[in-house]
Amino acid sequence: MKLDNLIDSTAKHIRSVFESNKKPQLVYHNLKHTEDVVVACRKIADHYQLDKHDYAAVVIASWFHDIGYLFGRPEGHEEVGAQKAVSFVLENGGDEALAEKVKACILATCMSASPGSLIEKIVRDADLYHLGTEDFFEKNKLVRKEYNLVSGQKISGKDWRKFSLPFIEQHRYQTDYAKTLLQATLIQNVKALKERVKQDDEKQGDKEQNNKSKDVTRPSRGIETMFRTTSTNHLRLSEMADSKANIMISVNSIMASILVSMLFRKLDDDPRLLIPAILFLATSLVSIIFAILVTRPNITQGTFTKEDVDKKRANLLFFGNFHKMKLKDYQDGISAMMGDSEFLYGSMTRDIYNLGVVLGRKYKMLRVAYSVFMFGFIISIIAFVIAVTAFQK
Repeated sequence: MKLDNLIDSTAKHIRSVFESNKKPQLVYHNLKHTEDVVVACRKIADHYQLDKHDYAAVVIASWFHDIGYLFGRPEGHEEVGAQKAVSFVLENGGDEALAEKVKACILATCMSASPGSLIEKIVRDADLYHLGTEDFFEKNKLVRKEYNLVSGQKISGKDWRKFSLPFIEQHRYQTDYAKTLLQATLIQNVKALKERVKQDDEKQGDKEQNNKSKDVTRPSRGIETMFRTTSTNHLRLSEMADSKANIMISVNSIMASILVSMLFRKLDDDPRLLIPAILFLATSLVSIIFAILVTRPNITQGTFTKEDVDKKRANLLFFGNFHKMKLKDYQDGISAMMGDSEFLYGSMTRDIYNLGVVLGRKYKMLRVAYSVFMFGFIISIIAFVIAVTAFQK
């Protein structure tokens, strides 16, 4: 097949491939971009007056250079396109030398590649031709949109501009023609992009300063004092509850011991005391049980996961949540908390809340213990009086 016919067949084939393998998410690496690259490639190739064989190689390569996007992920699309181009050339009358040139030109469009021959440099410059044109910013928006659609992520325009700046800033055109024609506009685009990034940073700085100002005006010391005072009050109330429970345990233990050692000896001689003694002993026993429940410590799992830290739901201020953890893991969690005021204040809030819950449970059971002791003591005394006076021998 003649080279001109092979080029025409290539154009028809690529258009049909894009038509039959539509991917709406490819808003940049689509047929329009491919046709633009072909036009740029022809323009540069015409300048260098390539022979027919090299001319065919660069044009065919420009048609195939992004076809890999239709058959997989963006990563490695150059290899896919090169393989399909070689197969097409050989199947349509092209020789192996032409196929190898086409393959080398396509692989030269890979960002990590270093084009060697002139035709490789031509295809590389044609692929990134838009970087040195006034269309750069519009096309850069399309690249970002395509990235969001393909990756499923959402990168903002501000972050994309910051990401794009090193790429365009480090870009160097390969051919003298592209340098002469596009380098000046490329430099202008770099300056304009730097200015936009600078403006983004200034806006971000102003925003952070405003937030900082708001934080300064907020009574931060008052908040810390509130947390400290509330936590201290909770701990004191907890100590008071434990102290009262210990008193209850001690008093009832002594009374139960006296009752068992002395009063029960007289039951054989005076059975009237049996019911009062049982009531008094039951009162002491129930009071002791509830008092012990007040002071009994709870056993917790003692661990937290990285996910708990990431989602800010771990309370690292309570030993029960980390006593089984390794020091390194705990240090990582504490570092994350100290670097995030929201996480820190959230942990302090949860800590005070949990102290309050425990305190409420303690005082509820302590109230039961004191109530049982009070009413049980009264009932036991009344029963004793009745037993002695009403049932005299």
